[in-house]
Amino acid sequence: MVDREDNILTFVAFIYNYLESLNDARLNSFLANWPSSDLKTRSIIPCLLPVLSWMPCAVKAAGRRTGFLIDMLASLANDLAWGQTYSAQDFGAGFLKKYGWTEFIGLRGLIACDRMACGVLFLGPQIEYSRHSHAAEEVYVPLTEPTLWQRGVQEWAYSAAGLPIYHSSGEWHAMRTESVPLLALYLWRGGDLAQKSIIE
Repeated sequence: MVDREDNILTFVAFIYNYLESLNDARLNSFLANWPSSDLKTRSIIPCLLPVLSWMPCAVKAAGRRTGFLIDMLASLANDLAWGQTYSAQDFGAGFLKKYGWTEFIGLRGLIACDRMACGVLFLGPQIEYSRHSHAAEEVYVPLTEPTLWQRGVQEWAYSAAGLPIYHSSGEWHAMRTESVPLLALYLWRGGDLAQKSIIE
């Protein structure tokens, strides 16, 4: 138990260092809420989901500067608590087979925090995460590529791994994978950090 939690905490430290290295002003405003070194942790129970079967494909789809994070995540994947916010009634049973997330910081993660949440979204190939919104501000940092993203009334567009993508409070957004899965870091702040998104 202790070794597993220590490994996760080490990974979270790598996430912070990576995000800070991007030197992005809007992303840095999220990082200002990152928990201090005096961390409050809680026990987590590993939970696996079908989407994890695409982890080897995600490793191959890593961006040039994000491969080390995906390799670390892949080594920890079976020790993490993977969850789903939606049910089959929301997007269908097929979606649930290719969707999941795990939280490291926040109301549900190993590191307790009520100011922000940070975790990883995982989507399998050939799937659309339809338009949705939530009260929390959000930033995604894709670790794999390519994936299509849509924000507001904009057209679908590809985004490279390592390029932060921002969604303001209540802004509609969607993601679509093609032949490769998506792994993306996410950070939330403001609003209900455990809110189920509103589906358009």
